[in-house]
Amino acid sequence: MINVTKTFLPPQDEYQAILKKAWDTGWMTNRGVLVKALEKQVKSYLKTPNIICMTNGTLPIQIAIKALKLQGEIITTPFSYVATTSSIVWEGCTPVFVDIHPDYLTIDETKIEAAITNKTSAILATQVFGNPCDIEAIEAIAKRHNLKVIYDAAHCFGVNYKNKSVFEFGDVSTCSFHATKLFHTGEGGALFCNPNLYDLMYQHHNFGHDGPEAFHGIGINAKMSEPQAAMGLSVLPYMSDILEERKRVVETYLHLLPGLKTIKIRAHTEWNYSYFPVIFNSEEEVLRVMKRLNEEAIYPRRYFYPSLNTLPYVHDTEMPISEQIAKCVLCLPLYHGLAEADIIKICNLIKASVC
Repeated sequence: MINVTKTFLPPQDEYQAILKKAWDTGWMTNRGVLVKALEKQVKSYLKTPNIICMTNGTLPIQIAIKALKLQGEIITTPFSYVATTSSIVWEGCTPVFVDIHPDYLTIDETKIEAAITNKTSAILATQVFGNPCDIEAIEAIAKRHNLKVIYDAAHCFGVNYKNKSVFEFGDVSTCSFHATKLFHTGEGGALFCNPNLYDLMYQHHNFGHDGPEAFHGIGINAKMSEPQAAMGLSVLPYMSDILEERKRVVETYLHLLPGLKTIKIRAHTEWNYSYFPVIFNSEEEVLRVMKRLNEEAIYPRRYFYPSLNTLPYVHDTEMPISEQIAKCVLCLPLYHGLAEADIIKICNLIKASVC
């Protein structure tokens, strides 16, 4: 069976050796030595000024909305994982969708200002499949209208834009360390923010604690555990190999499927090969390809379907480009260790299905 992704697992003895440090102390959570070590090593690897590791990739978005005291409307993309929109609704705000660029698949920055009202408090944009938005344009719009900017950068571990980590842009940027991601802690995530926001974000993820017996304000429990951190510490040394392997898979797909449309990576981007989306001509073609691959125990995924503006708990507004892309996009299997023979088989099945 070939799934759309496969979790990279380091040698078990290496994971156990790191976990033993927590085992010996009996300190399994509440920001033990392993979480602190992971934050330090990830900061060094990404060259970012700060990081707060958390127990999943959705809580950082919710904490950012809460900590920034956002209210009213938040402009966002309809083409993302559901957590982007559900976090806005969960925190009592209203998502206002802006359609996407047909090539980059990120929010269309030229349409943002038309969606701004006197109720708009922020822009929450997704760096889709690790592809940066038009960051300069979004930052300029936010400055003109006094809006906060949050980037859902769940797919962006290792992505650089103009020689800087994408996590350095916006007021807050978030990442997922889920087991499906190229860097993972089993389940987990992280929040990156402006230095002046760090203490506030930190307290919000730790019950509001300001020291062991004082409270700064309201907070929740979003802390990463020591077993999660141990996984991250054991995966991180393999990042160079993981990225090279994923690049090999993507380049093989591109060589074997030259006629199919995929995502256009923005200029000045060092991409991380996080996904390989193919944009087919129609939903019927997608379903035909999926059926043929599934018959051979190959399971791509329809990331991201449906377009989020059609969710039952939001105001349904037409987003023609996002809706069309969502119906026609299919992410092909992509992971460390995917054999070339399997890639060739996948491509041959696709070509036979679309002819």
